[in-house]
Parts: sequence; C-alpha cells; structure tokens
Amino acid sequence: MPVKHKDNRSQRHEAVMAAAKAAGLLSGANSKLSVRVPRELIDRAKMQSGFASTTDLVEYALAKVALEDDFGARLVGRKGSIPADIALGI
Repeated sequence: MPVKHKDNRSQRHEAVMAAAKAAGLLSGANSKLSVRVPRELIDRAKMQSGFASTTDLVEYALAKVALEDDFGARLVGRKGSIPADIALGI
C-alpha cells in the first residue's frame, strides 16, 4: 500500500507543477528566498510530500498556493442568491 500512496502523491506533484508551468508561474528569473521556519514544520512537510529537497518542497508549496481557487468561498457566498421558486429539475 505505501507504494500506491507514493504514486498518488507523485501524480499530484506532477499535476500541480504542470499546471503551474502552464500558467507561466515557473518561467522567468529565479528569486532567492530566505525565511526562518520551524525545523519541525519543514521536516513534517518533507515527510508528507516525499520531497528531500527544501527547494523542491517550497516551489511545490508556493505553486499550490498560487493555483488555489476560491470556489468554496464563492459557493458559500452565493447562499440565498437563487430564488427558492426556481425549478432546478432535481
């Protein structure tokens, strides 16, 4: 079973990075990033993601944040905006 988990994780990584590339987020000059982050956070994130490289981990994490959509928030924000008398065919 752990191999299947790793395959799924790897597929997610590839999908996120492919989407980031398609969106133009991986082109252009690289920037140096210097931050202070608790070691436990980095270690746990590496363990969960399967990344050994901190650079790869941070690039992936930033890509995920940059690609996030606000569908959930927009959906909840529309609550009550559709009149109750509309026939939805459900």
